[in-house]
Amino acid sequence: MPMLPIVIADDSLLARKLLTKALPPDWEVELSYATNGREALVLYRAGKAAVMFLDLTMPDLTGYDVLEALQHEDANCLVIVVSADVQPLAQARVRALGALAFIAKPVTPETVLSILKEYGLYV
Repeated sequence: MPMLPIVIADDSLLARKLLTKALPPDWEVELSYATNGREALVLYRAGKAAVMFLDLTMPDLTGYDVLEALQHEDANCLVIVVSADVQPLAQARVRALGALAFIAKPVTPETVLSILKEYGLYV
């Protein structure tokens, strides 16, 4: 079975490391990292993102900008927003833009696993 291409898009190195550590250790994925929204879209367009973990607050293009771009491109990418902005308005906005799920920072392996299982991304 081919490895599932995953992008972790966050401008914080620490946040990228914490999210990487929160992924199931036996999950067969090919990880790519983006430090801003523009890099995330480049990776998506290169076929590197079947699933994208997306921060909302990034330089260059925000997570909202990325979600809008993916909508316009009729993207076949499952986006899980990972953000410290847990306001109901932010959560409603990302869902309206097509995000699959919302994880509040700091992430925990349990939260990540439960979302991956809920959407059939990890068995």
